Amino acid sequence: MLANAVNERKPARIIVDGDIKNEFSKVHVEEFNELYEFVNFLRELDIKETILVKGNHDNFVDRLKGSLGIRIYKQETLIGDYLFFHGERLPRTEGGKWLIMGHLHPAIAFYTKVGAKEKLKCYLIGDYGQRKILILPAMNYFAEGVSVNLENVSELAPIFTKLDIDSMRALCIAEGETLDFGKIADLKKMAP
Repeated sequence: MLANAVNERKPARIIVDGDIKNEFSKVHVEEFNELYEFVNFLRELDIKETILVKGNHDNFVDRLKGSLGIRIYKQETLIGDYLFFHGERLPRTEGGKWLIMGHLHPAIAFYTKVGAKEKLKCYLIGDYGQRKILILPAMNYFAEGVSVNLENVSELAPIFTKLDIDSMRALCIAEGETLDFGKIADLKKMAP
C-alpha cells in the first residue's frame, strides 16, 4: 500500500504521526527489526527524509534515531501550514491551517441484515476553531480502529473535549477511490 502511494505521488519525505511501534514499555527485537526494515524500505523507495512525531506507543524510539537516520519530534511539529500532532495531548503549537492527528485510528462500522459487523477505516475531517483537522486511520492492516459512529470517543483523546465529532465527516479510501460517508451524526442515526 505504501509503495503504491509513493510510486504514484513521488514524495520526498514521509511523516509518521505516531505509533510507529506497538509495545509501550520497550522495543522488542521484532519491533526493532521492523523499524529498521521500514526505514530501509522507505530508502529503497527513494524517500529522502523520514519524520516521526512520537506517539504514546513510541517509548524508547529516541535512542534509535541516530542509527535509523530519522528526525523525531515529541508529540508535535509544524511543517508549513500543517501541524502534525499525535493526539494524546492537546496541541500546544499555534499556527498552521491544518491539524493532522494520529492516535485515535478512526473507523466506521455497519451491521448487515444478518447482524454481522463490517468495519471500514476512515479519515475524520472537521473544524478545530479557525483551523481544519484531519484525524488519520491506522495504516496497519491489523489495527482496525475505533468505530466512531458506535463508540463514545470523548475519553480516548483530549481533543474530543474541544471538537464536535458529530459534525465531522468520515472519508474512506477504497481501491483508489474516496468514499464520503457524510457526518458522524448521520451515521449514528443508522446504528442499531
